Amino acid sequence: GHFLEMSGGDINATELVASLLDQKDNLVEAIQYAQEVIDGSMTILVMTEKGIYAARDRYGRTPVSIGKKEGAHCVSFESFAYLNLGYVCDRELGPGEIAVVTPEGIHTLVQPGKKMKICTFLWVYYGYPSSSYEGVSVEKMRYNCGALLAERDNVKPDTVAGVPDSGTAHAIGYANVSGVPFSRPFIKYTPTWPRSFMPVIQTQRNLIARMKLIPVQELIENKSLLLIDDSIVRGTQLRETTEFLYQSGAKEVHIRPACPPLLYGCKYLNFSRSTSEMDLIARRVLKEMEEEGRKIDLKDYVNPDTAEYAEMVERIGKKLNFTTLRYHRLDDMVASVGIDRSKLCTYCWDGRE
Repeated sequence: GHFLEMSGGDINATELVASLLDQKDNLVEAIQYAQEVIDGSMTILVMTEKGIYAARDRYGRTPVSIGKKEGAHCVSFESFAYLNLGYVCDRELGPGEIAVVTPEGIHTLVQPGKKMKICTFLWVYYGYPSSSYEGVSVEKMRYNCGALLAERDNVKPDTVAGVPDSGTAHAIGYANVSGVPFSRPFIKYTPTWPRSFMPVIQTQRNLIARMKLIPVQELIENKSLLLIDDSIVRGTQLRETTEFLYQSGAKEVHIRPACPPLLYGCKYLNFSRSTSEMDLIARRVLKEMEEEGRKIDLKDYVNPDTAEYAEMVERIGKKLNFTTLRYHRLDDMVASVGIDRSKLCTYCWDGRE
């Protein structure tokens, strides 16, 4: 057979998975086979005459939520997706679990494994605010992040704001603990792209991110602002947002990302459009330091208590023209989630498999 090419020139991953499934006669064996040979993570729903087969990836990196109401069940990546349809959350599939949903109910065909490595970035950024994963609310986790950021901070801004939308809850958590008033110095114009990371072309992503933020001049002019974003990836959009605030009259712009510096590209999921670790601002700064003759050991830049880490953060802040920059610590971020550290994937921050 042949595979259809998508508009971006890539081969549709769903077609590739279907081809792998076709290599086995038994669907359960086929799903397990595909999960073993795929380099990465595969969570899948397969509709058959018998019912819907739901399989969570082997290490539970992405969630599968089961909803139920009288006489019906549903399956979704996000638990919020079915709430307004009258369903309530029944349970989540465990790592590697395979179940079939039929009119009679849900039957587990393969029991869940013991090892879990769910993506922590689901809570920090990707997840919808009203979803929960492993019993932990996305919105509440973001409040926790902001609260811990505030407890470690020593600046006294006039106001704290979040980069909408994912930074907003982190900022509310910061404001609740610090006593610094929360405000919205810019408003997102919503009838545009919901997520600016979606377009393939970087310049297009930057344009969308910039155009959908509308300033509230009275909340910016002559103000010291503390701005919380979910993360800094390339730094391009946040630098442009900072310049936009300065041009609108801000005196200071303090940046507090809700996660640590991204040092490793994710090799398990395809959420990001990044194609190289050199897309990451932290890695580009370390590359510049290496070109200056410095010997770089990434482990030294993962630990927030080292002088090397402090220098990297200072360089990133100067490069992006922030008044100050302080990242969320990895231990604090893990504490914000509140589940066992061993169950969380933190590879993109610390390189731990």
